[in-house]
Amino acid sequence: MERDEPARSTGYRSVSRRAFLAGGAAGVASASLSACVPESRDRQAAGVRLTAPAGTGDEAWARVREQFVLERGVAYMNNASLGMPPASVAAAVGAGYEALSQEPLRAKNELSEAIAGRVRPGLAAMLGAEPDELALTRNASEALHIGAFGVRLRRGDEVLVTSQEHPAGLRPWEMRAERDGVRVSKVTIPSPLESADQTVALVEEALTPATRVVAFCHVTRGGHLYPVRRLCALARERGCVSHVDGAQAVGMFPVDLHDLGCDTYSASLHKWFLGPMGTGVFYVRAAARDRVASVFAPGEVEGGAVYRPPGTSALPLRAALAASLEFLEDVTVEAVEARTRHLSDYLKARLAQIDRATLLSGDNREVCCPGSTIFELEGVDAVEAVGLVAERAQIHIDEHQRDGHNAIRVSTHVYNTQAEIDRLATTLEEL
Repeated sequence: MERDEPARSTGYRSVSRRAFLAGGAAGVASASLSACVPESRDRQAAGVRLTAPAGTGDEAWARVREQFVLERGVAYMNNASLGMPPASVAAAVGAGYEALSQEPLRAKNELSEAIAGRVRPGLAAMLGAEPDELALTRNASEALHIGAFGVRLRRGDEVLVTSQEHPAGLRPWEMRAERDGVRVSKVTIPSPLESADQTVALVEEALTPATRVVAFCHVTRGGHLYPVRRLCALARERGCVSHVDGAQAVGMFPVDLHDLGCDTYSASLHKWFLGPMGTGVFYVRAAARDRVASVFAPGEVEGGAVYRPPGTSALPLRAALAASLEFLEDVTVEAVEARTRHLSDYLKARLAQIDRATLLSGDNREVCCPGSTIFELEGVDAVEAVGLVAERAQIHIDEHQRDGHNAIRVSTHVYNTQAEIDRLATTLEEL
């Protein structure tokens, strides 16, 4: 029996299984914006597609902001930890699970078709890769482990990492050091970054004849932007595998993996990409497959699918990435980059008016990403500040107590506003 009546307990109009599954991948995509419209709020009409806003200001992005269902009065500025998917994505997830409950086998097949026919090709097009170079994962951490354990290394081989890597990027190499006798060396990169030239020079100086892998972030946890293309070219010149952590990059600005020239690339899709929690992607350049084995399948590597973790996966989550893709394709990642840069610049201008604030994210776009901003506030512990700001102003931010900093991190996405940033600045002044 079809159930098209309103979901009374949530205040959302549910999507029928037929509407979700009709046409396989096309059904998922077409359901994305019409799937879930909060009846208790003023939202745009279901089924209306977005377009790239003409400008970077709040007014130009008001229609985009309407697609998100964050509780009124709450400001979310912690996208670098966990993104906030639009209502269309949440609806697609719910519709997928409902479909599995109503007709499991048919839903499983339809969801799988949506992933193969829409999600992987769409991701590949957006990331400048081929579909068979991608494998879907639960997150960037899982992808980083798959890549690290797949690289063919022998006892005594060296892996060069930087001082600003996320723990998820370090742990698999530390495990390989313990298990396989691989040597892990760390090059210190200053925070903030001074220049792309300095970063490349420091990495080049740290390379040795034993170095086989160069592992580094695209964007650091603190929002510093590494010169990925140049570092990958350097690794290639020295015969090393380039292993890139892109958790803080994908969705914030355009990423072209073939242009970057990296051998592997790992990303979360539940941060800036605005996908469901528990989604990620792992990329292996086709020409690098002979150096990166699958840890799940024996024999020769013939395509990206062999890097995919085996067993049952959360199909509704992965199929719902079609809604995230539609959202970003309509709005465009280029416009997202401009909007997040605008908000970060506005935040930096407001912080400059606070005497006790020391900005650590500069205005050099070569080394500073668009969306994340870190700063220190004299006399304030960053960890305590996170709780105080949430309690006093209903604003969610994060701390950055690493790299020698007692810093606060604010990561603004397209749905944040200048008024929210003003509210944050006022709260910080009062701490």
